[in-house]
Amino acid sequence: MTASKSSRARNSRARTNAARSGTAARTGAATRTGTAARTGTAVKVGTAARPGAGRANGQAQATAVRTGAAPRGGMLAKVRDRLAVALSVGQTPVPRWLRLTTFVLALLGLAVSVYLTITHFTQVAPAFCTGNGLVDCEKVTTSAQSYVFGIPVAVLGLAFYLFMVAIMSPLAWRSTRREVHLVRIGSLIVGMGFVLYLLYAELFLIGSICLYCTSVHAITFVLFVLTVFAAATWGVDRARSSA
Repeated sequence: MTASKSSRARNSRARTNAARSGTAARTGAATRTGTAARTGTAVKVGTAARPGAGRANGQAQATAVRTGAAPRGGMLAKVRDRLAVALSVGQTPVPRWLRLTTFVLALLGLAVSVYLTITHFTQVAPAFCTGNGLVDCEKVTTSAQSYVFGIPVAVLGLAFYLFMVAIMSPLAWRSTRREVHLVRIGSLIVGMGFVLYLLYAELFLIGSICLYCTSVHAITFVLFVLTVFAAATWGVDRARSSA
């Protein structure tokens, strides 16, 4: 009977130890499973963070581009694209030196025309241009040829150069209207025809020349050459704007 109790006691201890081992095993598995779950969660979080970082970098790059921090290649591409657009619509800019030169010449022509108009109506001989030889401004400005259709040539020259100052202004040169550039050329063609007539009148009908008139003729000729050169080089087809 004692042996039987001892056997039952050993069996009971064995079952208790087995139960403890199973519980420990289950607890360890659960612990490992929880740890793995937490680790997986960390991995997932890390994985999700990386695409977020990529989007943040992309947004930063886009912000840099919008704020003007674009790379040099991007700036050159923009300039190239704008130039291509300008060429495609016929808006190639005339050089600044030509625009300024023609505008200054128009102002000089206007100044001389104003002076000749004043001397015509005040009947005062132009300064430094009187004599009995080939050069005689008073003889020219008081001759019958100093009127065309009853209008003093000086007044016609004044009106012409008032228009020249407007049409040769930098604003007119930048115009995208084709008509503006055609009118500039057309008016200078008419002006050159008038200049040729006045030269003929001075040399063959009056027999004298006026230095002030000749300076206006020379300015008109230079403006004609520069305008034709601009039209031949950069064109006049500017009617189509980006609008």
